[in-house]
Amino acid sequence: MAPHFLRNLVRNKEQRQRTVSLFRTLRSLTGIQWAQFFVGWLAWTCDSIDLYSLSFVAGNQGQYIAKEFKKTPQQVNSAITVTLLLRPIGALLFGILSDRYGRKWPLVCNLFLLSAFQLCTGFVREFDQFNVVRSASAIAMGGIWGVSTSNVLENLPIDARGFASGVLQQGSAAGYVISAVISMFLVPKVKAGWRSLYWIGFAISFVAACLRAILPESESFASTKAAEQARGIEGSKKTKEFWKEIKKVLKWRWLLCVYAVVLMASFGFLMSASQDMYFLFLVKNKELETGPALFMTIFGSIGATLGSPSTGNLSQRFGRRIAMIVTIVLLAAFVPISLKGTSFFLISNGAFGVQQAVQGAMGVIPIYLAEISPPALRATFPGVAYQMGNIISSVTPTIQAFGAEHLTTKIIVKNSPVVVPDYSTLQAIFISVGAVLLILVILIGPERHGLEFEKQNVVNRPMSIIVEIPGPHSYNEDIELEKGIYDTST
Repeated sequence: MAPHFLRNLVRNKEQRQRTVSLFRTLRSLTGIQWAQFFVGWLAWTCDSIDLYSLSFVAGNQGQYIAKEFKKTPQQVNSAITVTLLLRPIGALLFGILSDRYGRKWPLVCNLFLLSAFQLCTGFVREFDQFNVVRSASAIAMGGIWGVSTSNVLENLPIDARGFASGVLQQGSAAGYVISAVISMFLVPKVKAGWRSLYWIGFAISFVAACLRAILPESESFASTKAAEQARGIEGSKKTKEFWKEIKKVLKWRWLLCVYAVVLMASFGFLMSASQDMYFLFLVKNKELETGPALFMTIFGSIGATLGSPSTGNLSQRFGRRIAMIVTIVLLAAFVPISLKGTSFFLISNGAFGVQQAVQGAMGVIPIYLAEISPPALRATFPGVAYQMGNIISSVTPTIQAFGAEHLTTKIIVKNSPVVVPDYSTLQAIFISVGAVLLILVILIGPERHGLEFEKQNVVNRPMSIIVEIPGPHSYNEDIELEKGIYDTST
């Protein structure tokens, strides 16, 4: 008999027939659900604006920080590294607060802190001040993804969650486009320069915090809290039960935790391979000016924005893992066009297709991680896994830089041959390796498609109670199906 991870890869015909159409499901959403959906997307967009603002003012696409503070590129890159390394702290801190005390106020505080640090960044006068503020901002940034996605997904109908997952994830692409447009058209023309990026980011984050503050608490969390109060689980007793649950997850589900981190590291590797060198490829190998090259990266982000919701919706009908795998396989058609195209039209459309495929698969991740998460840690588990995976995959640019030093090609500049790094071949190699690795990791993963969060009583329910819940999607059944792979209790 085939392993369970292969037997449940694709939903059977009966399961597919039970899926309600997306249009019908979206029409059934209430105003509060739509509002929370929008605020969740906006929160992740705020995080991405802050992240990409740093790239545009300090990274390869803009050296404003190095010039203003008279620092070397290596010194400036330290700010980017610190930002990445501190994000898991925020994911753990705000995730635990959200799982223990509610989805609403931890996210509100998270967004207010982010907006405050963005405002402060625009007023720094020394490089050390810049580093301190960006380090604090990194902690705030780290908490947003897990808290915002859990708040949205657990309060939507099951049949809307795949599509919603894709829309939420593309807050990242939206943040990139907003940052890129501001960097391209506003930063060079205003007296404030690069600081205007952070001030605009502050305004958007502040509005997002205010919007979340006026919306009610997560209905799922509120119903769980009421049930716990009826059982007499409040105050210190509730906190004690919550920490007991965390210990049980670390003891019995540690392999699932490792799998989630490896999955996100693999995604990070592929995303880095498809994005990090592409701008340099356009400028160095294709000899494009900065403007057209930046346009292509923005056009690719538009492809990502369209691909993510569509793949998320397909995952609702056919299965989470199969949707991700099929989308990644499509890279074989788009990568040659994006790297070997002979015209602006071909290259830009190839970039569109590559990002549509990569980010399309990534669009399934919010709901996939939510479904495999331990119920009491649905904000903490995905957030920490996401950020830890990013840290591991952060070595990819270093590996790419090493490859660029040893793999070169010749281009003709003013009728003379010039040796430059062969970014085209490098990207093809890295994307191919990353795609194969990711497919293998996804293939062996668990599948809990359509898990009914409500039956698990999502938040703060001790494992000893959860495993007794009957039903086709019970926590106990999931453990039994995956023993030996993700559960170490036997």
